[in-house]
Amino acid sequence: MFNNFRLLAFSVFIPTLLISFSKGLLLPVLPVFVSSFEVSYGIIGLVLAMDAIGTLVGDIPAGSLLRYLDKKWVMLLGLAIMGLAVLALVGATTVWQLLLFRFVSGLGNALNVMSLNAYLADFTRRHERGRVIALFGGINRIGQFVGPALGGILASHLGITSPFGFFAGFCLFTALSTLFFVKRLPRADSSLKATGHSQHQLFKILKEHKSIFLSAGLGMLFAQMIREGRKVIIPLFASDVLGLDIAAVGLIMSIGAAIDMSLFYPAGVVMDRWGRKFAIVPSFLLQALGMILVPLAGGFIGLSFCSALMGLGNGMSSGTMMTLGTDLAPRDSLGEFLGVWRFIGDIGGTGGPLAVGAVAGVLSLGASAIVLGTIGALSALVFAYLVPETLKR
Repeated sequence: MFNNFRLLAFSVFIPTLLISFSKGLLLPVLPVFVSSFEVSYGIIGLVLAMDAIGTLVGDIPAGSLLRYLDKKWVMLLGLAIMGLAVLALVGATTVWQLLLFRFVSGLGNALNVMSLNAYLADFTRRHERGRVIALFGGINRIGQFVGPALGGILASHLGITSPFGFFAGFCLFTALSTLFFVKRLPRADSSLKATGHSQHQLFKILKEHKSIFLSAGLGMLFAQMIREGRKVIIPLFASDVLGLDIAAVGLIMSIGAAIDMSLFYPAGVVMDRWGRKFAIVPSFLLQALGMILVPLAGGFIGLSFCSALMGLGNGMSSGTMMTLGTDLAPRDSLGEFLGVWRFIGDIGGTGGPLAVGAVAGVLSLGASAIVLGTIGALSALVFAYLVPETLKR
């Protein structure tokens, strides 16, 4: 398949599967756990969003930290912070503690994901990078597809807080795998560190790569908006507009998720054989089409078709944003560039659900779907006409 697969399996893929599975354990449990504090839906939503907010805040500092610490130790630090923060939820007695622990967990997630991204950038060659990172993205999808079912079983048999303990245990196991199997690689920026100019690297990156962030960064921001927005549009439209029960809503989302996670390796093959844009542009056009068709869905079958179409598009885009960012990143300032790159994407990911709520509050959920579909189409156009192909033949 590609060089060093066995080492990557133990240092990246298996740990990623475990952490993704652990995050999946929390998906059905956290909303119920937070609601037991007798707070409003708005507060529940805020607590659930704090992990993403912590990740957003931590992206750039995590990228800068890679200049001073080896990627292996940044991974371990991120795992330790995530595990302890989630475990601390067991003893939380106030909603303020929940907000704090979720935010800290997001900071740990930023450290872990950023160091893994940088590690893969150093460990892969350009012509195989699409497949490696698409596999990385697909493993994340598999873990979060399987995890929720077990999370619900654990919570019902062992108590609502039991998945938090399992999450911490998986973080510990993953840390041991990281400790033994992650290979320390020489940092390309070590000479710059010695010159005493490292504190200026972030501003230098922003200045020298402004055009990339304004073009490719804008495309990624739009891409992440439609990706995250669909997770809100589909269940809300199904329940509030079509009046479907929760079982039907879950089945509709599972149809899209099953198609989504089945396409990650073909997406990597397309990126490595024909080019990054050959995967990116069609994938977001399909997601845009599926989103724009949502208001026309008259029932279960129609919305299932829309979910499947968006799942097809998202599956084709597996690993594309991470691969593109890695291709574009300068080797001498890898961490800082990837920190800014992920920060832009996380703004889009946070903004997608907010856009749905804002438009739906003024107009309707159908209008929100059309707006998100337009944003997805704009993302495809930006990548098609404003971003260069990064696969060097």
